[in-house]
Parts: sequence; C-alpha cells; structure tokens
Amino acid sequence: MDWLTDHKLPLGDWMEAFVDWLTWNAAGFFDAIAISLEWVILSLVDVFLWFPPWALIALVAAMAWGLHRKLTLTIFSVAALLLILNMGYWTEMVQTLVLVLTATSLSVLIGIPVGILAAHKRWVYTILRPILDLMQTIPTFVYLIPTLVLFGLGVVPGLISTIIFAIAAPIRLTYLGISRVPEELLEAGKAFGASNTKLLFKVELPAAMPSIMAGVTQCIMLSLSMVVIAALVGADGLGKPVIRALNTVNISQGFEAGLAIVLVAIILDRICKKPGSKEEI
Repeated sequence: MDWLTDHKLPLGDWMEAFVDWLTWNAAGFFDAIAISLEWVILSLVDVFLWFPPWALIALVAAMAWGLHRKLTLTIFSVAALLLILNMGYWTEMVQTLVLVLTATSLSVLIGIPVGILAAHKRWVYTILRPILDLMQTIPTFVYLIPTLVLFGLGVVPGLISTIIFAIAAPIRLTYLGISRVPEELLEAGKAFGASNTKLLFKVELPAAMPSIMAGVTQCIMLSLSMVVIAALVGADGLGKPVIRALNTVNISQGFEAGLAIVLVAIILDRICKKPGSKEEI
C-alpha cells in the first residue's frame, strides 16, 4: 500500500495543465463568450427593471391564470411577489430570475436535442451516462474553479456552472421520454408512411412531452439551487444577501433573502407544471 500511495497519479496536475493550456491558447474565445453572455444577462435585467414592479406582477399573474386557471395560484403568485417587493429584494429577485431563465433556456436548447440523439443512438447515451453522473455528483466548487479561471469574476462563471449542474436533467428525462414511446405508436406512424422527421415531431415528442416538461421543471429548480453558489464568484441576485448574512451572522437578512428564494422557486415550479395538473398550492 505504501508503494501505491508513493506513486500517486498526477490527475490534479493534468487538469491544471489542461486549464492553463486553454487559458493561454483560447483566452480570446472565452473572453468573447464571457462578454456576450454578460451583455445578454445585464440587458435582460435592465429590460425587466425598466418596467414598474406592478407590470411584472401583472404579467406573472396573467401567466398563472392563463396556463392553469387556478385562482389560488394566481393569488399566491401576486402575494409572494408583493412580499418580495416589500422586503426590498425586488432588484435581486429580477437578477436571480434572469439568471435562472437564461441558464434554463440554454440548458433546454442543448439538453433536449442531445437527449433525442441519445434515445435514437444508444451508444451516445452509453458515453453520456458517466459524464452526466460526474456533472451531477462532483462538488459544485470543483468545477466553479476552472470556470472562474476561464471566464473571470462575474455572472458568467456562475451561469456556466449552473448550466453544467442543471443540463443533466433535460438530457436524462428527454432520453427517458423518447425511449419509452410505445412501439405501437411508432409502428402506426410508419404504417401511414411517416418519415423519421414526422415520427419525431408528430409521434415521439408529443408522447414524451410530460417527461420532457418534467426535465424542464427540474432544470429550473436545479438552476435556482445554484443562486447562492453563483454569488460566490460575483453573480448578482438573491445569493448575495445570503452570503452577506452568512459572513455577518445576520439572521434576519438571511431569513428574508432565503424566503425570497423559496417564493421564487414555488412560483416558477407551479407555473411551469403541466397545465391541468391537480396539484394545489
């Protein structure tokens, strides 16, 4: 055993050398990504903040009522947003909302096509499975370090780390939904002369939609769970007051910021659930 420990594999050194190589040889590429993503996020925040709070509250209420036709959900959404406004965390809430929506959108845009490909090409999922396991189980701070080195301090490394953490959900659940489409439906589509493209859009995706939407909802919740961690590398939002409260042992500030995060999570979860669900607030 002493021989084994004395001949340690330099895995950490190899990873450090790889990140250093990327830093030296692709700094312009990563800087361009960082500048572009930061511009998109800050622009969206400015757009949301340009509207008065009551307009955004009305929009959320309209979405809640239009999608679910539930008075309880609509009233809860309005009351929760009014409480956040009353506590003085409206700007931070908007910043968090933009970060979550951006991370979720990018994760879904990448994850759903990859999940479809993995369902049609099983060898792709065989390769992806250990990678997805690693992305979901490795401590977040481990891959927060290289993203911080590559993209610099700010909202972008938090966004990239959030995507890495959350993208596994839409990939896995899209793969699961497509893989479990009944063979009878596929055979019926083929019998009517449907091409592979029509089978995908007319048969497989509609049948797999509940599973895909579950992946989207999980992606939103996973993205929101990264709010506090993203604040450690400079991302704005509700994570910053939580970090300040932790550093100063400020119980009241920590409770209020944490409550705001919980309320945003509940609103997003309920609104993004499949319309017609019997689940109540």
